[in-house]
Amino acid sequence: MAATQRYAEIRSRSPGYWGVLLLLAGLALVGFAAAHHMDVEGHHVTGMNNQVVWGLPHVFAIFLIVAASGALNLASLSSVFGRAAYKPLARFSAVLAVALLVGGLAILLLDLGRPDRLIVAMTHYNFKSIFAWNILLYSGFIGIVVVYLWLMMERRMQAFSKPAGVAALIWRLVLTTGTGSIFGFLVAREAYDTAILAPLFIVMSFAFGLALFALLLGFSFRFDGRELDQSHVERLRRLLGLFVAGIFYFVLVFHLTKLYGTQNHPFERFILTDGGTYTLLFWLVQIGLGNLLPLAICFMPAFAGSARALFAACLLVIAGAFAQLYIIIIGGQAFPLNIFPGYEVESSFFDGVIADYAPSIWELLLGLGGVAAALLLALLALRVLPILPEGLPAESD
Repeated sequence: MAATQRYAEIRSRSPGYWGVLLLLAGLALVGFAAAHHMDVEGHHVTGMNNQVVWGLPHVFAIFLIVAASGALNLASLSSVFGRAAYKPLARFSAVLAVALLVGGLAILLLDLGRPDRLIVAMTHYNFKSIFAWNILLYSGFIGIVVVYLWLMMERRMQAFSKPAGVAALIWRLVLTTGTGSIFGFLVAREAYDTAILAPLFIVMSFAFGLALFALLLGFSFRFDGRELDQSHVERLRRLLGLFVAGIFYFVLVFHLTKLYGTQNHPFERFILTDGGTYTLLFWLVQIGLGNLLPLAICFMPAFAGSARALFAACLLVIAGAFAQLYIIIIGGQAFPLNIFPGYEVESSFFDGVIADYAPSIWELLLGLGGVAAALLLALLALRVLPILPEGLPAESD
């Protein structure tokens, strides 16, 4: 199959296809307008405050950045691990990875309030800061993946695609480790301060990236009339199930590790039983809808080969992803800092009080605009470049 595989750009001219592109473009513009409004009026128009300084836009941004790493999985399975069945999807895997990372970084940049300050961060490095390292990791990831994509597309250079794939695999693992370490290195907050966040973010990236990949693949194939056989649907379904199981396992380890230390019991009680919205999001959306239900869909024989079941599982995984990141990012900040362990602190600065946070419409629009920009960039690349295979007929493992 690999020797005769042909690639082509999307040729669809259906109103539905162009309608989706226009919708994404509109959302991206609205997101930019929301960012401009927050920049002009100040962050007092958001729900952020002195306790919660990373708001809903960071949830969207981290989701896209983490998913970007995982979206490259199919290319890695093809080039690095020799799984020929995934080779027709490798180009799309690389394109989506770059698009998602660009969308996530755009949200972070526009959420700074002073986007021009990024120039300072890029020219004056503090190598003790994980944020400074991430600037190098993100830009390096885009450069490596673009070269990797070119090597896959250029027939004369395909022999070098495997070394480039190995480099991209190592780089993205380091990148996702760095993203998880942003939180894991914050020792002052009981919600973080654990090395388990690094592998948790890695396995999260696998599931989130694959979910977005499968949804966009199905959309592109449907509107362009390309064949997607049940064998490929089943392969993606099983792979998604393995990644979701990995998330469930590391979440379990994370909370068991926290429960082992008595000093962490107040935080665990906050998330698991007394956290109100955060507790509801954890049990109902993250665990129930985002983990257990997709696991049932991915491993029950009744859903074997069903594209609808796969896409439903992907949507549930994405819903669980946003709930999980909301709990990690927002819930972790809402829980009060324990500045003086063993002492009771009282002041006028709300010490020991759960912080209130309600995201504003401007934050939501910025986040949605970033996601729309990422998806629009990926679809435009599919429109002008021979990225997608002309069909994925039946094939055995």
